[in-house]
Amino acid sequence: MSGHSKWSSIKHKKGAADAKRGKIFTKLIREITTAARIGGADPNANSRLRMAIESAKSENMPKDNIERAIKKGTGTLDGAEAYEEYSYEGYGPGGVAILIEVLTDNKKRTTAEVRHILSRLNGNLGEAGCVSWLFSKKGFMSFDKQAVDSDKIMELALEAGAEDINEDESEIEVYTDIQNFEALKKVFEENKIPHIVAEISMVPQNYVKLEGKNAETMLKLMEALEDSDDVQKVYANFDIDAAEMERLAG
Repeated sequence: MSGHSKWSSIKHKKGAADAKRGKIFTKLIREITTAARIGGADPNANSRLRMAIESAKSENMPKDNIERAIKKGTGTLDGAEAYEEYSYEGYGPGGVAILIEVLTDNKKRTTAEVRHILSRLNGNLGEAGCVSWLFSKKGFMSFDKQAVDSDKIMELALEAGAEDINEDESEIEVYTDIQNFEALKKVFEENKIPHIVAEISMVPQNYVKLEGKNAETMLKLMEALEDSDDVQKVYANFDIDAAEMERLAG
């Protein structure tokens, strides 16, 4: 199991700290508003909006907040700010490749903040295209082996056209083409099989093994980037031993 996927699972298992709940809601509202502005208010016809709504519901965002964000995005409710999408590429400790997706109303401010976070934690901002070629967009799901039937996961995943299945002592991760992601997710939901993570992700083609100080600094860097108001998603090709990651993330 890849280190970055394990990091995603750990975050979802722990859940958001109450102190950060407002920040998570802010990020989700930005995504819902932007998705509705770009693709319309109907989640059945707008897959990006549909996934944003599902993410919001998984964080227990009130229905009124979701509906208000959609209305702001479509212009039927005043007060929507014009957020633009940008991505940054760079490097972390040990030469780890990092992709950062943002929604911001001030690119200059966001660029300065991302650059500062990277430089403060042994990373640096790179040129466009420097690491994006190392990642592929995939549908990703992970499952707790203690809560599911591993053989059933394998069977359903293969029948539903999954591209790859990995497992370790605690989890199973399933990857699929993004066009097949919602169909795959639906299969598991219909069979009442709970997942830890279900998302569209940028999956690395290879990984950089980290340990010791580099591993600790890398996780601090991930947390700092993800804690930035403008940052929506962070992807990186680090691989850290599962036990060490649990300890450091704790």
